[in-house]
Amino acid sequence: MAESSYDCVVIGSGPGGYVAAVRAAQVGLKTAVVEKDVVGGRCLNYACIPAKAVLRSADILTEIREAGEYGLKVGEPEVDFGAVSERRKKVIKTLTGGVAGLFKKNEIDFIEGHGTLTDDGNVKIGGNFDGSEIQAGKVILATGSVPKPIPGTKFGKRIIGTEGAWQLTELPARIAVVGAGASGVEIASAYARLGSEVLLFEGLDRVVPTEDADISKLVERGLKKQGMKIHTKTFVENVEPGDSSVTFSYGGETGEVDYLVIAAGRGPDVEALGLDEAGVTLDDKGLVEVDGAQRTSKENVYAIGDLVRGPALAHKASDEGIIAAEDAAGNATHPLEYIDIPRATFCTPNVGSFGLTEAQAKEAGHDVVVGKVQYGAVGAGTVYGDRTGLIKVVGDKKYGELLGAHIVGTRATELIQELVNVKAVEGGYPEVARIVHGHPTLSEAVMEAARAADGWLIHG
Repeated sequence: MAESSYDCVVIGSGPGGYVAAVRAAQVGLKTAVVEKDVVGGRCLNYACIPAKAVLRSADILTEIREAGEYGLKVGEPEVDFGAVSERRKKVIKTLTGGVAGLFKKNEIDFIEGHGTLTDDGNVKIGGNFDGSEIQAGKVILATGSVPKPIPGTKFGKRIIGTEGAWQLTELPARIAVVGAGASGVEIASAYARLGSEVLLFEGLDRVVPTEDADISKLVERGLKKQGMKIHTKTFVENVEPGDSSVTFSYGGETGEVDYLVIAAGRGPDVEALGLDEAGVTLDDKGLVEVDGAQRTSKENVYAIGDLVRGPALAHKASDEGIIAAEDAAGNATHPLEYIDIPRATFCTPNVGSFGLTEAQAKEAGHDVVVGKVQYGAVGAGTVYGDRTGLIKVVGDKKYGELLGAHIVGTRATELIQELVNVKAVEGGYPEVARIVHGHPTLSEAVMEAARAADGWLIHG
């Protein structure tokens, strides 16, 4: 049962909010979480987790179709999309149940309702007139983000956002995805392999445009092999939703699909938090201004995750939640280095990256050295059937500094972590080149890319 006073109140229970709450309880703060939807927030219920559950089904389907290359004879697999959806729901239920269990274990109260800041820094649950107020020593805002429509459109009917794409209960015959960033290519890759005809649109000149240019090329090549049609430097216009389809125009052509998915950007979910009344300052992008300890302009109020600057990533939100909770308890903290946070995209081929791209490193004035190795340079690349995957290390020649790393191919989302860890302990690419790696593993290709940057590639 909710009480009237807490040391810490967290608004939002996604990967930022629930982690912040657990850490706050661990450091001795009496804590409550306020959630207007369901425990786990958007990430666990509608976005990150359901996306990976559906993508996993697509991955297994791909492996079955390629079984003949490994000497295994199987028939043509059949997609039961209803069963895929049921497994997605089961995964969500398991993980959200785990979060609820963490709340119980750490004696955190879960309060259902809409949370709003009051002008004196407390939290009101419910409406302005019929809500109840609870005293909060500290407040951590963790409400995440909401999708943005493209100009001339609004969400509804068969125009859906990324969350809607992962909640479909029937496999669409045709689907258009607007935006080829991480979320867009994941949706396109999943549905194309499951059997939908997919159109993928990107206004910039390449898919995953924030990734290194070499990585983008291989991602586009891999996506095209899945049968989708990719249109870069192309904008979708004149969108008209109907009862059973959506029509639109692009580049002088017209299209019609079962669903149009907009994955072209998100904005902070701040509209109903009462920030103006509470005196919380926003920046020119509408994000909450915070310092390195996640403190806002309002005393005792913190903000994390998609509400603040930096990459909109679940694991970034979680670490910010830990920083906020520890500062709220009076513990010493240190700010995140946003550039060194790993990025993971789970389309096929996988993408894992962190730090500066080659172009960014040159623009920053570094004496850039690059080491590139294909998976096929080491034995595991051939064993696992991915010789075309690529590892690219970007460094500064003078000191051997590791400026960034970019991987595309099988298990890229796992392989990138080694290089992130090396940078975190102030190692460089020469150190990676000298670390003994197990054989035969794909991680050997990470070592070889570091050796290539250091000037003494063995395999390649």
